[in-house]
Amino acid sequence: MIAHDKRHDDFMREAIGAAGHNPLQPFGTVIVDRRTESIVASGANRGFENPIWHSNIVAINAWAALESRPDPEHLALYATAEPCCMCQAAILWAGIPEVVFGTSVETLARLGWNQFNVKAEDICQLAPFTKCEVVAGVLEAECDELFRAAARHRDPNQPQ
Repeated sequence: MIAHDKRHDDFMREAIGAAGHNPLQPFGTVIVDRRTESIVASGANRGFENPIWHSNIVAINAWAALESRPDPEHLALYATAEPCCMCQAAILWAGIPEVVFGTSVETLARLGWNQFNVKAEDICQLAPFTKCEVVAGVLEAECDELFRAAARHRDPNQPQ
């Protein structure tokens, strides 16, 4: 895992914006072309339609649909929450070399979100066929608050 760089804040704010499409499941993702510093795809959690349509999967599918010959080499994925093991594996299979997230798996679990106790970095270590840098904790307080608010909506007695 590499350290937080302030240049990530703007794109994380875009991921937070994407999460606004489903405030009760505030998982939002944007995929950025690092060469042009432009967003090429975004996604919000659509698990209410299909249980595997996490925001990362939605964004990867949107990106792949736009590209006739997808080239992930210059991409970075920004997500309000640490990718689950399914999503991190999909990110690796897609060849995206950088993941930036806000809220950790541990925080999600503490707030009552069902989570595998597997960090994104651990999945990366298990994939010798590719490299992926993971940046944790970008705008963490803002992302954490999204999940706290959604947890309070589900259960007013939810711990903070």
